[in-house]
Amino acid sequence: MFFLYHYDIIKLNLTKLIMTQTLIKEVKETAIDYLKNNVCDDIYGCDIHNDIFNTDYFCCYTSDCKKYLEQYGVFEAIEKVRDYEQFNFGKVTTDTSDPFKLLNMLVYILGEEFLNNSNTLTNTYWNEYIPENEYATIIQELQES
Repeated sequence: MFFLYHYDIIKLNLTKLIMTQTLIKEVKETAIDYLKNNVCDDIYGCDIHNDIFNTDYFCCYTSDCKKYLEQYGVFEAIEKVRDYEQFNFGKVTTDTSDPFKLLNMLVYILGEEFLNNSNTLTNTYWNEYIPENEYATIIQELQES
């Protein structure tokens, strides 16, 4: 009986980890797809994150948002959003009781964390226009992260 209890806990934690990784993987794919399909030389590196994660919603339906949050972990999502906003804005502005707002802010944060894995984006072209020929380098760095 004791063994089965621990097995169930391990299985639950493994399932949760896989689902968390699923959301993170989708965020990564969203960013990489955007970069592949929107190559231009009239955007600053610092504006890429806004264009990808702040001009359209990752998920529009509340029922789908709830599923993503359940997979990620609702309390983990709330904590991540609250910590991020408190640190960056000095106060929490996202209504964490609204699954739509919570998920889309979580994706915004995960997207920022992911894009920070590109040295070319964050260090070389942060305050400059990104040349068209550098998109491939940025995509490669992100795919390898």
